[in-house]
Amino acid sequence: MPFEFYILLSACLLALIHLASASFAFKAQVGHAYTIGARDENLKPEGIAGRLKRAQINFQETFPIFIALVFILNHIQGFDLISQWGAALYLVGRIVFLPLYAFGVVLYRTLAWKLATTGLALLGLSVFV
Repeated sequence: MPFEFYILLSACLLALIHLASASFAFKAQVGHAYTIGARDENLKPEGIAGRLKRAQINFQETFPIFIALVFILNHIQGFDLISQWGAALYLVGRIVFLPLYAFGVVLYRTLAWKLATTGLALLGLSVFV
């Protein structure tokens, strides 16, 4: 299996970690009875639960782009060194982003996001090289 598909599989696991961490943090905030109920009160996650939810949303905004680029590269031409670096940078940036966002670390969180976005740009560049 190509390296980029291993990274894609790892990013899928990261998506589940995002989902679970946001969910469990919200449950800790509002209690079990609310999370299994109808949620008619429409409570919003706050504090770390809110940051984890926003990190999850941010991940969900870039993950489809990553998936599409990996499959486009696989279909059109295969992978190269640029796509390997792009996939790795995307995953590393997204992994680092989650705890930095959760703990409210501002500057380094942005740098992690930029690292992941650079990875997406490299994957896009690989399509045209």
